[in-house]
Amino acid sequence: MERLSLPVEQMKEHYRVVVVGSGYGGSISASRMARAGQSVCLLEKGKELHPGEYPDREAEATKEMQMDLEGKHVGPETGLYDFRFNEDINVFQGCGLGGTSLVNANVSLPPKDWVMASEEWPSALQADRKTLDECFRLAKNMLKPTPYPGDWRTPAKLKAMESASGNWEKGAFYRPPINVNFEQGENHAGVFQNACNGCGDCVTGCNYAAKNTTLMNYLPDARNHGAEIFTEAAVDRIERHREQWVVRYKIMNAGGKKFGESTNFVTADIVILAAGTLGTTEILLRSKENGLEMSDMLGQRFTGNGDFLGFGYNNDVDANAIGMGHKEPDKDRPVGPCITGIIDLREDKYTHSKKSEGMVIEEGVIPGALSAFVPWMLAFSSKFIGRDTDRGFTDFFRELWRKLRSLLGGAYRGATRNTMTYLVMTHDDGKGECFLKNDRIRITWDDVGKQSIFQKVSRNLEKVTQRLGGTYIKNPTWNKLFKHRLTTVHPLGGVIMGEDATEGVVNHKGQVFDNTNGTQAYKGLYVSDGSVIPRTLGVNPLLTISALAERNCKYMADDYGWTIDYSTNNISDHREH
Repeated sequence: MERLSLPVEQMKEHYRVVVVGSGYGGSISASRMARAGQSVCLLEKGKELHPGEYPDREAEATKEMQMDLEGKHVGPETGLYDFRFNEDINVFQGCGLGGTSLVNANVSLPPKDWVMASEEWPSALQADRKTLDECFRLAKNMLKPTPYPGDWRTPAKLKAMESASGNWEKGAFYRPPINVNFEQGENHAGVFQNACNGCGDCVTGCNYAAKNTTLMNYLPDARNHGAEIFTEAAVDRIERHREQWVVRYKIMNAGGKKFGESTNFVTADIVILAAGTLGTTEILLRSKENGLEMSDMLGQRFTGNGDFLGFGYNNDVDANAIGMGHKEPDKDRPVGPCITGIIDLREDKYTHSKKSEGMVIEEGVIPGALSAFVPWMLAFSSKFIGRDTDRGFTDFFRELWRKLRSLLGGAYRGATRNTMTYLVMTHDDGKGECFLKNDRIRITWDDVGKQSIFQKVSRNLEKVTQRLGGTYIKNPTWNKLFKHRLTTVHPLGGVIMGEDATEGVVNHKGQVFDNTNGTQAYKGLYVSDGSVIPRTLGVNPLLTISALAERNCKYMADDYGWTIDYSTNNISDHREH
């Protein structure tokens, strides 16, 4: 696969469309606008990394970590693994060409109908479900979600998850659709992909070109149709100048630091902000500080999508849920993709008509690049915050023996090998607030971790762990010492949709309102990522973000009189451009 990005020196002064960000929203916007025949420039803060270049050892992974702390930033600002630490809720996201699609678990599930019918969404979106449903279909056609094949060897963690689902009625457990390729060959965007080899390292970056990130589909498709892509260009803010938009950005140097001030700029008729929930909110907050009028709702209604992390440590059954890292994957005993099984508790029979208490429990994989210290971390956590769900004389010595095997022999043996990782999504109150401090985005959300729903989540995870005979370890920061701090990998909100500027920052098309009240929007300024979602989804958000981005593009094309070519039989090699 050839490089998609161009040297920044080749950037033109003006484009019809400038897209900021390359996750789901940005990649989709660039692809569809290019297919509509428009001149498109895409700016991405992070680097362009390809399969084979993602870290698979601890030392390599450490170099790609960046951490935003109170008052300072540690690590390269172009680091692939982007951690944002706050007092109430932490965020993990991806930074690179492909955005968080590079480091997520790629589960493609829609929210329940009641979620999309709730009053938080603009009435125009609710009244046009036919278009939204069509856009879900368009996104699926490009991302190609499919469940883990039934005729492939079943990963141990998938078997364990099915066994753990016995607490609930049959049907709660199933294999969810995931954006992973299980057949080798050239895909619909002209990119050669391998079949998944079951290494398990989806969330540190797929080194085998099997994961359907936007780098495998929408981005090459955008390039095939003439879009120009530039990496290591961090957008600082946007300004309105006469009839054009000025996008000010900083060039990142080789060390991942910003080089110079925001003197670099490119102009556009249309700007589509898709820098991710935190990135887009931060850009707009800076733009507002510099005089761009916007709704007072900017920064409001942030949600972590009800995310909750937990572990079932030292189970009585094999889990084999540690990624292989630099080791050769075992074809006979595959770890499998990061998430292959789900316990879906969103139906009324599980929530007892309290729909907002529904949740999904998904099993995961600890990346192989972290395998060296995981046995010690889990052993320590189990002693101080763990709860053994099955006690007994014989069981005590079996568990002790497995723990010693892990501590002495490594993560692929004993207690750590028998550990399950769980990621839960449910519904929080969505009352987080984003703001700027020292020119960087911060999040505040009083007592978010003390919401009663997380106690219910924790009880369900303990039930799951008990079925497997393990020790339940809740999120290590979810305790009194850390003020019940949560961690989310699905940040949403901050630039939410609304009926007008008193209720939201953008309208149902993603157009930014130009005042603190009313429905009038700026001409040519759009937002197309998770920041526009006005509530929790209760499930992995990537498919919904993608569908909303597709919908924005459809409306944009209609408003400007363009035609988007959705056919896939006109793929050309991007080298021709």
